[in-house]
Amino acid sequence: MAEKHFDYLVVGAGLFGSVFSREMMQKGKTCLVIDRRETVAGNIYTSEVRGIHVHEYGAHIFHTSNREIWEYINQFARFNHFVNSPMAIYKGEIYNLPFNMNTFSRLWGVKTPDEAKAVIDGQIVSPPKEGTLNLEQQALALAGRDVYEKLIKGYTEKQWGRDCRELPSFIIKRIPLRYTYDNNYFTDPYQGIPVGGYTVIVEKLLEGAEVLLNTDYKKFCAQQEQARREGNDFISWSKVLYTGMIDEYFDFCLGNLAYRSLRFEKEDMPEVDNYQGNAVINYTEREIPYTRIIEHKHFEFGTGEGTVITREYPVAWKPGMEPYYPINDEANNQLFSGYQELAQKEPNVIFGGRLGQYRYYDMDKVIEAALLLAGQEAAQNA
Repeated sequence: MAEKHFDYLVVGAGLFGSVFSREMMQKGKTCLVIDRRETVAGNIYTSEVRGIHVHEYGAHIFHTSNREIWEYINQFARFNHFVNSPMAIYKGEIYNLPFNMNTFSRLWGVKTPDEAKAVIDGQIVSPPKEGTLNLEQQALALAGRDVYEKLIKGYTEKQWGRDCRELPSFIIKRIPLRYTYDNNYFTDPYQGIPVGGYTVIVEKLLEGAEVLLNTDYKKFCAQQEQARREGNDFISWSKVLYTGMIDEYFDFCLGNLAYRSLRFEKEDMPEVDNYQGNAVINYTEREIPYTRIIEHKHFEFGTGEGTVITREYPVAWKPGMEPYYPINDEANNQLFSGYQELAQKEPNVIFGGRLGQYRYYDMDKVIEAALLLAGQEAAQNA
């Protein structure tokens, strides 16, 4: 019988697990990385179709205001100068996003910030003084009726699968109204798309780690324990970094945390050179079932032959489906607190990432959190 031992079993070959693995290996530790999927990179996985790098799990635009994180990620890829400037279509009318002077000029024919502010001020609906605000009341109080009706209402209802009057106001604590002719969605100084796609970044992060794909954590643990008991070769580890669903780790003993999920409908168009002229176009009517169409070649300025588009459909999440967006309302946050208490009783298991910590992370925040965790682990082992 031979035992192959690793310092860390990293569950999940997404960005969080890959950054953590790389950092621990830099510190002389050994890592075995497993993932249920047949590919690395988690939700930032990009495939290649005729030179077009396709974001298989929705558009991912890297942006950050943290120079250290920008320099860190640039070790593994060259980033282009892509600026996220999505558009929105409502009943055949097209508008710039985020809400800016181009949007307001298209809506009302205004030319100056003062003119735009005057229209918005005239449309704002004061919220009721008593009771809890719903999302519709919040949006009308912040942006007025036209922006709400044309650009927020239908899109939000599709995202959450509920009428805006049934949704809590915290979903849109604020609505950025920009009184400049600037279509840059993000205000972060560092922004771009990795030339060659995101998958290459994760592959470089995982260099030196042993990686097993199509591998379920619970089944893998059971297999190794059975092999050990039967006197066969087996794998062991000192600690686990678990980036899967925290409630699944504990066999849903306290109940299921809630999510929203997505369905992606990809269409390959080898004979079409340019389908929509922009990387991302949102469809804000409730009657159109998808929220947006992504045309992937525009992330890299039209490279590749033909085109590939993806229609993105929000769907109600059920156990067994891919969880994308945690629903951080009061009930789910309270349930998550219960799972956190259970996690504290697992001395050799660390929970990280979007699913392990039940929170939405932008990519730069994923990297930042993984680096922080790796630093804490190194300090404990010093």
